[in-house]
Amino acid sequence: MYHQSQMRTRSFAVFLAVPTPLLGLVGVLAAALAGCRSLPPSKPEALWTPEEARGAQVYQLKCARCHYPTTTHGLHGPGLQALTKVKAMPSGAPPTDERLTQVILHGRNMMPSTPLTDGQLSDLLAYLHSL
Repeated sequence: MYHQSQMRTRSFAVFLAVPTPLLGLVGVLAAALAGCRSLPPSKPEALWTPEEARGAQVYQLKCARCHYPTTTHGLHGPGLQALTKVKAMPSGAPPTDERLTQVILHGRNMMPSTPLTDGQLSDLLAYLHSL
């Protein structure tokens, strides 16, 4: 009968006996699958609330020259698709409304501050949540 430590050693030895090319293939497949996770799609314009529609107008006036709304690819700043649905923004900070408000109103790094009324900010945040 095997002792527990012998079983661990034997299991590890079996793992090491797997051909290296097979391990490489498993690693490549794991990396490919991790990269294939797609972001949730943006809400269709036909389903926007009035607040989201007004926010889209604010976005077009104040943000669109630097940010694509429905892709993660950058223009002059990062793309914003699913910005509020990911764990972290490109800066590494969580995409809370408070953090988004700070960045929008006060800027960050290359992004200038964007003065908005409270209503415009509320509408813009609603729109960003629809992306």
